[in-house]
Amino acid sequence: MSAQPFVVADVMTRKVVAVRAAAEFKEIVAAMERWKVSAVPVVEDGARVVGVVSEADLLLKEEFHDHRLGMVEQWRRIDATAKAGSRRARDLMTSPPVTVSPGASLPQCARLMAARGVKRLPVVDASGAIQGIVSRADLLKVFLRPDEDLAAEVRGEVVELLFPLSGDQVEVRVDAGVVTLSGPIPDSALIPVAARLARAVEGVVDVRCRLAAERSGG
Repeated sequence: MSAQPFVVADVMTRKVVAVRAAAEFKEIVAAMERWKVSAVPVVEDGARVVGVVSEADLLLKEEFHDHRLGMVEQWRRIDATAKAGSRRARDLMTSPPVTVSPGASLPQCARLMAARGVKRLPVVDASGAIQGIVSRADLLKVFLRPDEDLAAEVRGEVVELLFPLSGDQVEVRVDAGVVTLSGPIPDSALIPVAARLARAVEGVVDVRCRLAAERSGG
């Protein structure tokens, strides 16, 4: 049976620090300071995520505290100036929020974070209710998998799949997440395939492929 790939639900933080849409400015700052986070989801109707307030959103108030803008700059930065004059989460938040589903793959989540320039994402179910938070640090948790687990998965998902008749001749060693494959195989064309599949195993840092095609007798 194929191993199930890691998804967001496997690595996310389930304890979520969130604020209500009606939360006041100081309440939001206090929550961030207490829990040492740089952004918080904003929820309505109990758990539905409607936006995210970040430190950047809050700092606009300080930026414009003693700085008068000309009409042109006010127009260019209309959203920023509106937030600077606001004091409740519903007016300070960035909306609609960028969210991810619990079943999204880790590469999908990483690409979304990179594309949207965010460090963490609220994890929501189909109804938009918050299930957790996933951060860049959470995505790195797969690299903490024990070497023996990685070796077992590489053997089962790569070696036994590609070399069902001669897999017992292939050695799989893992050291600090680096996989080494060595031994004779029947077809040299499968060497890059084996390396690619091993590298795709969640938690593998690198692959050293020392496989070689068996020499035919005669």
